[in-house]
Amino acid sequence: MEPPRKEAKDNPSASANLLSKIFFCWLNPLFRIGYRRKLQEDDMYKVLPEDASDRLGEELQRYWNQEIQQAANDLRSPKLTKALIECYWKSYLLIGSYIFIEEVIKVIQPVLLGKLIEYFESYDPANSPAVSEAYIYAAGISLSTISLTVLHHLYFYHVQRAGMKIRVAVCHMIYRKALCLNSSALAKTTTGQIVNLLSNDVNKFDEVTLYLHFLWIGPLQAVSVIILLLYAIGPSCLAGMAVFFFMMPVQTMFGRLFSRLRAETAVLTDERIRTMSEVISGIRVIKMYGWEKPFGALVDEVRRMEISKIMKSSYLRGLNMASFFAASKVIIFVTICVYVLTGNKLSASRVFMAVSLYGAVRLTITLFFPCAIEKVSESLISIERIKVSILQLEAIYFPVVCSDYFSSLLSAILGELSQESGVIKVKGELTYTSQQPWILPGTIRSNILFGKELNLKKYDRVLRACALKRDMDLLPGGDLAIVGDRGANLSGGQKARVSLARCAGQQYRKMPAYLSSVPGCRYLFFFMLFLLCRCICGLLRKKPRILVTHQLQYLKAADQIVVLKEGQMVARGTYSELQGSGLDFTSLLKEDKDQDEQRQNTTPLSGPVSGLPHALSDNSSMSSLSSSRYSLIEGTEPLAMVGVCKALDFNWKKVFNQACIKLLMYYAVLMLVFVFLSGLTATSVVFGFVRSLIFFNVLVSSAQTLHNNMFNAILRTPIRFFDINPIGRILNRFSKDIGYLDSLLPWTFVDFIQVSLTSAVIAVAAVIIPWILIPVVPLLVVFLFLRCYFLQTSRDIKRLESTTRSPVFSHLSSSLQGLSTIRAFKVQQRFQQMFDEYQDLHSEAWFLFLTTSRWFAVRLDGICSVFVTITAFGCLYLRDGLEPGAVGLALSYAVTLTGMFQWGVRQSAEIENMMTSVERVVEYAELESEASWETDKQPPSDWPKAGCITFDRVNFSYSASEPLVLKNLSLVFKSREKVGIVGRTGAGKSSLISALFRLAEPEGRIMIDGFLTSEIGLHTLRQKMSIIPQDPVLFTGTMRKNLDPFKQHTDEDLWNALQEVQMKAMVDELPSKLETVLTESGSNFSVGQRQLVCLARAILRKTRILIIDEATANVDPRTDGLIQQTIRDKFQECTVLTIAHRLNTIIDCDRILVLDAGMIQEYDEPYVLLQNQDGLFYQMVQQTGRAEAASLLHTAKQVTTSTFREIVPL
Repeated sequence: MEPPRKEAKDNPSASANLLSKIFFCWLNPLFRIGYRRKLQEDDMYKVLPEDASDRLGEELQRYWNQEIQQAANDLRSPKLTKALIECYWKSYLLIGSYIFIEEVIKVIQPVLLGKLIEYFESYDPANSPAVSEAYIYAAGISLSTISLTVLHHLYFYHVQRAGMKIRVAVCHMIYRKALCLNSSALAKTTTGQIVNLLSNDVNKFDEVTLYLHFLWIGPLQAVSVIILLLYAIGPSCLAGMAVFFFMMPVQTMFGRLFSRLRAETAVLTDERIRTMSEVISGIRVIKMYGWEKPFGALVDEVRRMEISKIMKSSYLRGLNMASFFAASKVIIFVTICVYVLTGNKLSASRVFMAVSLYGAVRLTITLFFPCAIEKVSESLISIERIKVSILQLEAIYFPVVCSDYFSSLLSAILGELSQESGVIKVKGELTYTSQQPWILPGTIRSNILFGKELNLKKYDRVLRACALKRDMDLLPGGDLAIVGDRGANLSGGQKARVSLARCAGQQYRKMPAYLSSVPGCRYLFFFMLFLLCRCICGLLRKKPRILVTHQLQYLKAADQIVVLKEGQMVARGTYSELQGSGLDFTSLLKEDKDQDEQRQNTTPLSGPVSGLPHALSDNSSMSSLSSSRYSLIEGTEPLAMVGVCKALDFNWKKVFNQACIKLLMYYAVLMLVFVFLSGLTATSVVFGFVRSLIFFNVLVSSAQTLHNNMFNAILRTPIRFFDINPIGRILNRFSKDIGYLDSLLPWTFVDFIQVSLTSAVIAVAAVIIPWILIPVVPLLVVFLFLRCYFLQTSRDIKRLESTTRSPVFSHLSSSLQGLSTIRAFKVQQRFQQMFDEYQDLHSEAWFLFLTTSRWFAVRLDGICSVFVTITAFGCLYLRDGLEPGAVGLALSYAVTLTGMFQWGVRQSAEIENMMTSVERVVEYAELESEASWETDKQPPSDWPKAGCITFDRVNFSYSASEPLVLKNLSLVFKSREKVGIVGRTGAGKSSLISALFRLAEPEGRIMIDGFLTSEIGLHTLRQKMSIIPQDPVLFTGTMRKNLDPFKQHTDEDLWNALQEVQMKAMVDELPSKLETVLTESGSNFSVGQRQLVCLARAILRKTRILIIDEATANVDPRTDGLIQQTIRDKFQECTVLTIAHRLNTIIDCDRILVLDAGMIQEYDEPYVLLQNQDGLFYQMVQQTGRAEAASLLHTAKQVTTSTFREIVPL
């Protein structure tokens, strides 16, 4: 919740004078800074008020709302296209005046050129009026060239800015609707889809605005040129125009094919980004299970299909470009042939006037007009995708498979679930801490304050009440320590307490009600008791509090208790009132008491004792709330590319050299063809087509290589990388940067190669007028300086544009993960404001990217205008002895140079700028890799047989720059031993498991059955162990895919595993059974059900070592009992390590390991540990309460007695 950055500088373009705005002189200070040093974010200018995200978004939203209302009245589907047109048509139409005047001048300029050449055809030294007239024509050519320079860049500046405005407005609207997503809507729309909308689809607005005006300019200009050509060469021009008009439907066909391929590619890109999002989100589990290769194959397959579509699109684009450059040659060839064959005599003035007229219309008819069709087609597809997503975000309701009625109650109060009947009334404002803690990237302090001002006294009280004071003292940087995406560098308990402190801090100010969904499940008994006394019943005692919990021992502190059964309220009252009511609440309590008595009166025959043998109901139902009319809050207060070289295998000498050699071979072959073919025109056409196809093939293949290398590097990098890099930042490389490499970079590179050939114009002019090289030399020096001067700043701006884009995606991803919390705190407006600030920050960089490009282009075209002026007046000054044809050739080529030259140079600069994306991809492709997946040293196929684990002087840290989290650990987990691991949050429990799985390389020695784990391949090691993680990780796909992702088991095995976890009946009742599709992260199942699926997955793996990392943190006691009983039954022959906060789940273990601050405090049998009254474990047991402590002690004693009888039969 921290602001993106400090206040930016005022934008000088707002106060610039007219000349400064035309020639972008207001950017000069920025270029001076950029030439001296590297540009930073603080060097950027504030976004102009009319470009601000909130203003643009609200304006478009108003038109969209009107369109929705109108569509409802007309009984039709709303059209986002109509809303966009109504919002922007006036301003965009006004911009068309620039291009209209520019195209008029383009048509007039060839006439002036023809008149000047006519002077040389009828040259008479004594005719002074003709000389004066010729100078007027030369001046007209020069002035028209300068005018074209100014108008061209003003037009493109304004249309690009218009495209930016539309993109920003649509992004604002998408995010605004995303904040309204309910839990059922999230099942339909994934994070990857929304990220793809913001990274790819909205960019079509930047492209379509460039060419849209040519849809009406093109036909007008064609008619004007035909009239002038009829005047110049008569009806023969119709033959050339026929070629033009033949090209238009061909180009249109290309556009339609391209649009279809674009639509197909977008679907595959969505699928790839969604899969990537899930892989990154679940990377810890993927690494622990050794699933990198199968998931890599999954992404590779989607990418292979995607690149196939991209390659076809690139071939179409190559044919499109080749036809554009070939068209001018074919048109002139056909026109001259028809003109001569019809008995006309060629003259230089007529030929070059015709050539220039064709040149004026060539770009519009064969490039811009087809491009407009292509971009409009693409944009319509993107607009439709955006519209569908927005409509989905506005209203989606379908059932969610869930049996967690407690959390459903809170969701209904928060408005996250819609009621079928009845009324929910909430007076005042709410705060909420969710079952799975939500942490924003930023400091711990910003997560707690959540946008509020800091009051040190109250803030300190909140830290103490939430048991965070000691954590702040231990963490480097205290509460200003930066936490990664989703709080990756905090323990589960710390995340939960930070989330609780956020609520307590808001409540402590003014909020009247507090909701908590099972927060205590992530705390040890000590912390839960502490938080109950100091926070919930202390700091918040004057507020109504609703606490959803499975921990029945704390219900005595409640003012009122509401008992839910299958979504209905079956009882309500105080603890004493419900104790004698005979309902389910009492039966749960009595069941606990009966178990206590049974423990005291019964001696177990063998094996561990089950603490909670509750059975999970086989019946499942759709989550809903009954129509019980009871207010939980009313009344009392209850407690309820040089870069391209790197791109190809990261080494110019290895891959791209080979590609270049291939290209040179192709060129050599094509040159031989050129020599032997008699038709030069046909040769150039074929040459152009083949060249384009080859270039596109090589460059798109390079993008594929880059993507594969980056993805492989991501899969192999240590887990620490994902802890410190937000998911949005990583996905940005796979969406935006790879998108550049796939489509934009190949097109730009091929375009640059073609346009750069226009430099031959200078050579042609020099042959005709050799002295022209004298002014060319200083102009060339100025050009080289400008290019160097520009690139110094341009690279930094492109880098800033990329880096300021990432926070937009990170903020979107974080917001989607914490939607319930955002809405509970009613901070949607604040998060929308933050999103707008991130968008404005990116717009600042994008605005500079647009304007600096125009600054450079207008100066390059200025140099070309000077060259045209020198050529025109030079020809007049040296008119004696000059042939009309030579003059026409020099001048027509010189005029062509304007625009083309600056475009080619800018394309070369753009290629260098796009190398930023290449460098960003290469940076990830060269990430540090963890140890090898396979090594030469292979243990036996049946290893490990016993499952004995030995830690010998083990130290562990997640990175070399961080302090140790495990210190000098030496211990042995015996074969088939069941070991419980306890300790306060941050004690190193989960880090011990990370060391065992080698998620980071530990110091010291860890051995399993005598084999040193550091000498074994990571996959060999990890695939021989099973883990049930702290947070259940499921993937989008069927139930079958989540149980058996790689089809290694039969259906019978899958059903048996589900039967073991008592989910067979529930899955069997689903319409598609094992083929039932789970939504993103399995969100259409409750947390407990997801945990049971993870348990079934572990049962299927059949390994000798099982690790349970707080797997029961989010489940009720019955599900906890079921999981514990299943583990005892199915993993009797396994070594089981259990990290738990509920002491009753590990009290019957063979031994208990107590950790504190990364060191072993105690390690022995539970009963032995409880004899040491000074021990940490004894204190933890006592803090659970007298009755619970006695029960735990009795269970520990029974386990010890049972074990003794097994070893020494009586």
